[in-house]
Amino acid sequence: MPDAEALTGAALEHIKADEFMPDEERGHAESAVRQDESEALAYLIDPTDLVAGIPGVELVQASWSSEPVEYDPESMEWDMDGEDGDEEETDNA
Repeated sequence: MPDAEALTGAALEHIKADEFMPDEERGHAESAVRQDESEALAYLIDPTDLVAGIPGVELVQASWSSEPVEYDPESMEWDMDGEDGDEEETDNA
């Protein structure tokens, strides 16, 4: 991952700036972030913030998983306009 160091660094800064995190938890968090980029990402994104603006939605539980992949801009997998690489069909009848 080309920006793994930047991601890890940003997460470590976020952990360092958290004035409410106990020291024991801070040490564990820093260790986890240094070992796994998905942990770094998890410390930077608050799942509650992702759903806070959606009426009727309350976050009960969240979990993370990720894996590095090669980005191919020509691949249909990366087509963000279509759903699962399928073109939207219209019926003009």
